[in-house]
Amino acid sequence: MKTYLHAFAMCQSMFCSIPCPWKLWDEEARDKMLLALPWVGLEIGVLWLALAFVIERLGLPKPVEGLLLCAYPYWITGGIHLDGFMDVSDAVGSCRPLERRREILKDAHVGSFAVIGLVLVILSQYVLFLSAGEGKALLIFLPAVSRCCSALAITGLKPMASSQYAGQTGSNARLWALLLTLLAFLAVGAAFLGKTAWALAGCVIGYGLALGRGYRSLEGMNGDIAGYALTLGELAGIGVYALL
Repeated sequence: MKTYLHAFAMCQSMFCSIPCPWKLWDEEARDKMLLALPWVGLEIGVLWLALAFVIERLGLPKPVEGLLLCAYPYWITGGIHLDGFMDVSDAVGSCRPLERRREILKDAHVGSFAVIGLVLVILSQYVLFLSAGEGKALLIFLPAVSRCCSALAITGLKPMASSQYAGQTGSNARLWALLLTLLAFLAVGAAFLGKTAWALAGCVIGYGLALGRGYRSLEGMNGDIAGYALTLGELAGIGVYALL
């Protein structure tokens, strides 16, 4: 149990801006960090829903509500997934040979495809939140489901040699079973909330389509591709929720 708690603390410190009281690194817990990722997502989702509730109680104007709900997931994660989205957008959009695409992926400079993608994603998310109706139960589930998808993708797909997950050891079969069980549990819970279940299905489909594009183009999996797919998957989920 101690190892799993360490994995959660390490995962939160790396992928979330919520202050973590434990500043540690436990190498034995490293291969369990991906299992902790959906639980960090659930924590993010609880606070996202709480923010929506406070906004509703305060009676803030709809544009302000859209801005706050749109900005929250980027702020709470320190922009780490959005950074991956921008890197992959530049690499995939360049249409260069594979080695050059991988070089662009690791380049610290921001290219035109990243800027265009960033503007479109943020603008789309803002407009979709403006269009969403009352009651946003989706927000509590969405980050957990998208991170389940990321953990499954990182565990199951061939990593790039430069990926931090390339040498990670552990029982992939057992991890997959646990992650799929958690994903099924979240889906069953959302099924009682009407259109939330459809929105989560949209998130999974959007994640899969984005993942396929990034993975095929770069011929390998890494954290940037996970961030790229997570950003577009969550946007797809919000889109389905707003349009139903």
